[in-house]
Amino acid sequence: MERQRKREEIEEKYTWDLTTIFKSDDDWYKELELVSSEVERIPNYKGKIVSSAKDLLNYLKFNEVLTRRAYKLYYYSSLKHDQDTTNPTYQKMRGKIHDLFQKTGELESFVVPEMLSVKYDKILEYIKEESGLEEYAFSLEQQFRFQDHKLSEEEEKIISSLANALSISSDAYTSLTDSDLKFGFIKDENGNDVELTESNYSLFTHSKNREVRKSAFELMFNTYANYKNTLSTTFKGNVDYLTSMAKIHKFNSSIEASLYNDNIDVSVYNNIIDTINKHMDTIYKYFDLKKEVLNLDELHLYDIYAELVGDLDKKYSFAEAKDMVFKALRPLGADYLNILNRAFDERWIDIYNNVGKRTGAYSSGFYDTNPFLLLNYEGRLDDVSTLIHELGHSMHTYLSCHNNSFINSDYSIFVAEVASTVNELFLSKYLLKNSKDNEEKLYVLNHMMELYKGTIYRQIMFAEFERDMHALKEQGEVLTNELLTNKYYELNKKYFGPNVVVDDLIKYEWERIPHFYYNFYVYKYAIGLSCASYIVTNILEGKENALENYIKFLSSGGSDYPANELKIAGIDIEKPDVIESAIKMFDETIDEFRKIKSEIVLEKDDQVLDNPEGKKIKTR
Repeated sequence: MERQRKREEIEEKYTWDLTTIFKSDDDWYKELELVSSEVERIPNYKGKIVSSAKDLLNYLKFNEVLTRRAYKLYYYSSLKHDQDTTNPTYQKMRGKIHDLFQKTGELESFVVPEMLSVKYDKILEYIKEESGLEEYAFSLEQQFRFQDHKLSEEEEKIISSLANALSISSDAYTSLTDSDLKFGFIKDENGNDVELTESNYSLFTHSKNREVRKSAFELMFNTYANYKNTLSTTFKGNVDYLTSMAKIHKFNSSIEASLYNDNIDVSVYNNIIDTINKHMDTIYKYFDLKKEVLNLDELHLYDIYAELVGDLDKKYSFAEAKDMVFKALRPLGADYLNILNRAFDERWIDIYNNVGKRTGAYSSGFYDTNPFLLLNYEGRLDDVSTLIHELGHSMHTYLSCHNNSFINSDYSIFVAEVASTVNELFLSKYLLKNSKDNEEKLYVLNHMMELYKGTIYRQIMFAEFERDMHALKEQGEVLTNELLTNKYYELNKKYFGPNVVVDDLIKYEWERIPHFYYNFYVYKYAIGLSCASYIVTNILEGKENALENYIKFLSSGGSDYPANELKIAGIDIEKPDVIESAIKMFDETIDEFRKIKSEIVLEKDDQVLDNPEGKKIKTR
C-alpha cells in the first residue's frame, strides 16, 4: 500500500513558490509588526474622512496601502497553512493575522457611518475638485448606493448589537445538521453495515446497487421527517429575519435587498426561473435517457444520481494534463496561453497531495501576489478538469489585477464562476472532438449532462422555492411545515416531470439544503454556467469579436457592476438568450450521448467471431 508522502518529500518543482510573497517567515513577522503599528493610526482619521476632498483622498490612500499590506500577510500565512495544516508554525501565523483583521475591523467601525454622514452630491463635488479621487469613484458610488437604506447611527448600533441573536436560526440549523443529526446505518454494496452521513450520502446515491440507493434515500429523508417541526422553525426564523431586515432598511422585499449589493434587478432572478420553466422538455428528455440506459421500468428519485457510465479506467500524468489544458484552451489565443504558461514555469501550482494538506482545490491570490493554485492531483480525468477549472479562476484574477487599479481589481462573486466554467467546457469540447475512445467521450458527456442538470435545473428549482416562500411570508402567510413540504413536493413534480416517480419522501429534502440560509444565492450558479455556455459557443463558432470581448470581460475586474461587465462579453442577463444557449448545449449533449451510446452497442453487435469452420461471421 502506497504511503502518503510528507511535505518535505515532495519535489520542489511540484510545489508553489511562496517566496514571491515573502522571502522567509522572518520577513513575514517583520512586516506584521510594521502593519500592526500602522493599524494603530486608524483612529487619527476619525472626524476627518469627509471634511474635505483632500482629507478623503488621504484616508483612501492610507486605507489602500494598509489593506494591501495586510492581505499580503494573510495570503502568505493562509497558503502556508493549507500546504500542511498540521504545522504549528503556520497555525500560529494564521491566528495572528486573524487577530490583526479583527482589531482593524474594530478600529474602523467609525468609517462607514462617517463616510455616509454626507450626501453623495458632496462626494461628487470632491471628485471634481480632486483628480486623485477619480480612481475611487466607482468604489464610492457602491458605498453610497446604500445611503437611502441606512438607518441612523444609533439604530444601526442597536441592530448590530442584536446581529448574533437575530441570526440564531441559521446557526441553529447548522449546529443541528452538521453535528447533532444522526441517520443510522445501512447495508453497502458488500453487505457491510455503514453509518449514513451527509458526507457519504452522495456515494450511496451513485451506487450501482439499486437497493443501496433506495435505502440511503429512505433513511436520509425519514430522518429529516422526524425533525420537520424543528427545521421548519429554523427556516421560518431565517425568512422572518431577512424579510424584517429588508423592510426596516426600506427595501420592497427580501429578494430585492439580497440582490441589491450586485445591483441586480429582481426581474433577472424571475427571468431565469421563467425561462427554465418554459424549457422543462430538455430536463425531461434527460430523465428519459437515464431511465432507458439504466434499463428501469420506473425511474425513482433515488435513481437520479445513478451513473450512466462507469469509472474511466485511465490515468493522465501531470505533464499530459498540462498538454491537454493548452490544447483545449487554444481557442483563447496566444496571449492567453503565454500568461497561462507562467502558472507552470513560475510555480503558481501546488500539485500533489501530502500529509496534512488541505483537501480539494482552489485558486487564491490578489493584487500583490500571483494567483496560486492548490491541487490534490491524482491523475483522473476529473483532476484534469479541476486543473483547468482553477486555472480559469487564476487567469481571471491575473487579468483583473493587471488591467485595473487595486481598488477596481476585485471582481464580484456574481461573475466568479464564469471563467472557470468556460475552461471546463473548452476541455470537454476538445476531448469530444479529439478523443478516439468512445468510453472516454461518454464519460465527458455524462459529466456535462450532470453539470447542466445540477447547476441549472436543480439550482433554479431551489431558487424558485426560496423566492416563493419569502413571497408568501411577505403576503402574510405562516410558513408551516405542511405548507413548506407541500410546496416543495409540487416543485419536484414540475421539475422531474411525468416520467419520473416523485417519491413522497422528497418533500422533506428542502430541510437539508443549507443554501436556503444563504440569501438568494443559488441562482448565481445557473447564471455562471449559462454565461460560460454562451461564451464558449460564440468563440468556437467564430462569432465576430467574441474572443476579444471575452478577454475584455476578464480584464474588467471590479470596475463596474457585474451585469455591465457581462455586457462586455455580449451577454444581457435581463434577456432569456443566454439561458436558452445553455439549455441548447444541454440538449445537444443529450443527443450526442445517445448517439455514441448507440454506436457502442452496434460495435459490440458487430464483433466478428471465428466459427468452427474458420469462417468469419457477425453476431447480428
